[in-house]
Amino acid sequence: MSDYNPFADRDWSLAHGQTLQLGSTAQIMGILNVTPDSFSDGGLFDEIEAALYQANAMLEQGAVIIDVGGESTRPGAASVDGAEEEKRVLPIIETLSGIDNILISIDTYRSTTARAAVEAGAHIINDVWGCQKDPAIADVAAETGAGLCIMHTGRGRDILPDPIDDQLEYLSVSLGIARQAGVREQQMVLDPGFGFAKETADENLHLMNRLEELHSFGLPLLIGTSRKRFLGAITGREAMDRDVATSATSVVARQKGAALFRVHDVASNKDALAVVDALLNVSAGAN
Repeated sequence: MSDYNPFADRDWSLAHGQTLQLGSTAQIMGILNVTPDSFSDGGLFDEIEAALYQANAMLEQGAVIIDVGGESTRPGAASVDGAEEEKRVLPIIETLSGIDNILISIDTYRSTTARAAVEAGAHIINDVWGCQKDPAIADVAAETGAGLCIMHTGRGRDILPDPIDDQLEYLSVSLGIARQAGVREQQMVLDPGFGFAKETADENLHLMNRLEELHSFGLPLLIGTSRKRFLGAITGREAMDRDVATSATSVVARQKGAALFRVHDVASNKDALAVVDALLNVSAGAN
């Protein structure tokens, strides 16, 4: 096990000369899907006015990053081409870039979309395929200095029986691609990819229960459990009613050292994480 301390402050290096401090305080990434078919909010924010309103609301509630996505990643969603993805996201990123004190993330696995998004004002590239579907996305991060979220997925491949073994194998390949391209360590964070080919509640819970084992990489962790199907299996609630359950997973993941939380409902997670951080501060002071 690494001696990496996930609660020690470190600067996450981002595009356009920006940084974000991670470690002693949990940071929130608000989800802004500008799609017609995302699993819980499809069609709600695909117009610029609605997207801008939602982004401002999430910032007021405590998000520090707005993650803009133009293609749904839910199982069975219709794929779109890069041109359509860019048509959806670029006008919104350009508009958001005019807001003070905002960090913008582009949720894409395409290098072309990532480059266009950073040129439009995005600071972070969030790749759900961990640089393995389009490895040139790592070149974009290296060349632009963008923060790079590298996610684990089990889709489209054989998965090892042990969930952490599979994480270590997949993310090691992803990190190799990123480092070979010249992406610096201080640009990278890792996402274990809850819900991405982790089909049952137990699979996701086993992963969360052992989350601290991923600190062996020595990189901050981004957690994306928001409104996922496994929370519905546990609670019996539909997607829009899973924010309390999401907050519960945020609390557990923060106690295990996660740094960033990608959520739909910022306010509830902000309050839950503030309580955890207060407890962690008390615990640190007592040692």
